[in-house]
Amino acid sequence: MSSSAASPSISRPSLTLIILALAIGGFCIGTTEFVAMGLIQEISKDLNLSIPVTGHFISAYALGVTVGAPVIAILAAQVPRKILLTGLMLFYGIANAMTALTDQYSTVLISRFIAGLPHGAYFGIAALVVAEYAGKNRRASAVAKLMLGLNLATVIGVPFATWLGQNYGWRSGFEFSASLAFLTVVAISFCVPQIAVDRSASIINELKGLRNLRMWMTLAVGAIGFGGLFSVYSYVSPILTEYTQQNITVVPFALAIIGMGLVTGGLVAGYFADKNLNRAIVVILLSNACSYLICALSMQNIYTAYAGLFLVSFSIAGLAPLLQTRLMDVAGNAQGLAASLNHSAFNIANAVGAFLGGWVIAEGMGWLAPIWLGTALSLGGLAVLCIAFAMDRNQNKI
Repeated sequence: MSSSAASPSISRPSLTLIILALAIGGFCIGTTEFVAMGLIQEISKDLNLSIPVTGHFISAYALGVTVGAPVIAILAAQVPRKILLTGLMLFYGIANAMTALTDQYSTVLISRFIAGLPHGAYFGIAALVVAEYAGKNRRASAVAKLMLGLNLATVIGVPFATWLGQNYGWRSGFEFSASLAFLTVVAISFCVPQIAVDRSASIINELKGLRNLRMWMTLAVGAIGFGGLFSVYSYVSPILTEYTQQNITVVPFALAIIGMGLVTGGLVAGYFADKNLNRAIVVILLSNACSYLICALSMQNIYTAYAGLFLVSFSIAGLAPLLQTRLMDVAGNAQGLAASLNHSAFNIANAVGAFLGGWVIAEGMGWLAPIWLGTALSLGGLAVLCIAFAMDRNQNKI
């Protein structure tokens, strides 16, 4: 930690202001990441593409996150965090404006990849900032509050951007996202203090982190275990219109309900994680595996479908901030790399979930297949977590 971590003069209101400013960026990124899923049918129709092919845009963004997070974390290890966060959001706004201006499959694909590059690094560095000021005993809940911006995006930002896209063309959803990014630049400039560069941070130390197997196993938990949510979220629009036989106008409401589950679930998980982090992660993955089974059996009726979708998102919401906190314990001096890679892992889950969800549909397994897939992915993440715990025990014996 840098010397600023020891500063007791930061008051609770100041910490709240820091979290709020950085959470606006999370709101922007969450809106951008998920709006392509909410508008998948509109984009498909406008560009004359099939639903599974349109899903490539979701995967391209996720691939950008996966590539950008470690590269930026390593190369920018000695860049002051406030400057880095401001620059990342400025780049993010420009990249999403590019998406709104393109009209060909290849150019949209490229622009989505570029837009994904700053995503992981922003969340990773922002999490380190709030954890540093919150202190060890409150860091899990502080990171969960930071991630509340991302979760609120699924309640407010994504449904609103989806509504914009349905009524004024899908590009308006990305114009809205670009505007939020520029607003975040202003918020960070005024609300986040200058933070000294961590003296232990260096490109060499970050690169050494690549040899840390405990870090990689923790990342693998998120890359696998979170995939089910994206499998469902990416195709919730056609599932509701084709299987549940609802009008497309219900989609924004369904997205908002998923977002409500993410918001409430994230807060609950943060509270319990401060008490016992590892146990909380186990409970999340087990309950999430069960939630997909319930959701799949609930999709024939729109009201039970809403309840099932809420349960899916509520049960998995805390996984990202909890794994982010666990990484702080196992990453050593490669804190920036580990924090950023956490979002690479979750966007691998995004890419894998969207791809596998589209694949099971294309293979004729039915519209519910992406939901059933979620149970397998959650249990897969739990299996990896058990291996990570075994590695922890071996490390403690040394």
